[in-house]
Amino acid sequence: MPYNSNFDLNSVLEILGTVNEKYQDGSPQDEALRVAAVALLYVRDLQKLDEYREYFREFYIPATESVIISQTFSTRDAADTWLASGAATEGELVRIAGQGFRVIPERKGKGLMFLRTPLPEEME
Repeated sequence: MPYNSNFDLNSVLEILGTVNEKYQDGSPQDEALRVAAVALLYVRDLQKLDEYREYFREFYIPATESVIISQTFSTRDAADTWLASGAATEGELVRIAGQGFRVIPERKGKGLMFLRTPLPEEME
């Protein structure tokens, strides 16, 4: 389930308060909920909520969802033409006929080449 990093802080604090009402003051649950609520207030008061939102987003997004494919080619010939054109950048991830490849330097330093790098959907 994707989590919403643009959560409404006031709604979250209100829900924490509602949940906390179910627990006795001083209980471990009461303490945990209060710590969480105060931590969010602290982040907000320090004007670091945007940074926290980014941290939250990165924490919950699986690494496979952050894979960025820069180009897609239906054939290897089309990909090789693009590579030879000089438009490719080292490190780019491309899809060629449904398979992933990373653009890397040739061993002898004479240009770039493709290295087979399976895409997340190929590994499922």
